[in-house]
Amino acid sequence: MATYAIGDIHGCFKTFQRLLRRIAFDPWQDRLWLVGDLVNRGPRSLEVLRWAVEHEGRVVAVLGNHDLHLLARAGGVAGARKRDTLEAVLEAPDRDDLLGWLRTRPLIHRDGETLMVHAGLFPGWRPRQAERLARDVEKRLRGEEAAALLLSIEERAAERWKEGLVGFERARVALAGFARLRTLDSTGRMCAGFSGPPAEAPRGCRPWFAVRGRRSAGVTVIFGHWAALGLKTGGGIAALDTGCAWGRQLTGLRLDDWRLFQEPAAEGRARAASVAS
Repeated sequence: MATYAIGDIHGCFKTFQRLLRRIAFDPWQDRLWLVGDLVNRGPRSLEVLRWAVEHEGRVVAVLGNHDLHLLARAGGVAGARKRDTLEAVLEAPDRDDLLGWLRTRPLIHRDGETLMVHAGLFPGWRPRQAERLARDVEKRLRGEEAAALLLSIEERAAERWKEGLVGFERARVALAGFARLRTLDSTGRMCAGFSGPPAEAPRGCRPWFAVRGRRSAGVTVIFGHWAALGLKTGGGIAALDTGCAWGRQLTGLRLDDWRLFQEPAAEGRARAASVAS
């Protein structure tokens, strides 16, 4: 039995299936950790969701910002964006079952000293604190505050974590960290408009995982979301978004021995390609 973590699929179902063949995935024994953004940008989000639901017993998937955008569109909170490729899901006869499954995915998954999240963790969070926050936000996403939380992600505000936050405000900022975080300025505020490579970050902005004194440094954090960062492993992190939707590769990491597997994108470059979101 092996466990594989796989980067952002973004609806690239053909590449995903080829990567599964490359790693000789056995659905009866192996497990998959999916770092979120199963959908959007690529052409076959519907097939990705159906496959994930069919293999639910062997798959752990955390929610990414594009997954949340799909839920926001389905709930009438958000309209279509220029590069969305979500219509097939929204018009599918089994959409309610698929969206119901997606809505109940976690924001964080932890197994021992390995933790998976879509985007990142604010540097002030200890792993157990992050898990508690995730469980609170997940509960709110399934309840009466779901629409307001989904709207907050759509607005892409430059959030800043503070220990005194409570209630909905705390959940809103925490969700931004889980789903959208890349870099922070010297005050701890998200550099929300930046999505390029770290070397091109605005002055004073640095990757969340490079902040000195980061309290989650005691665990290995697996994440995606940042295609311009690319593959980066070591130092307590594994960044696995290697831009499949942008015509690059889909990456898998076998957690048992940290062996990497990569499959070239089979779908081609996403239309009007940009890594901005």
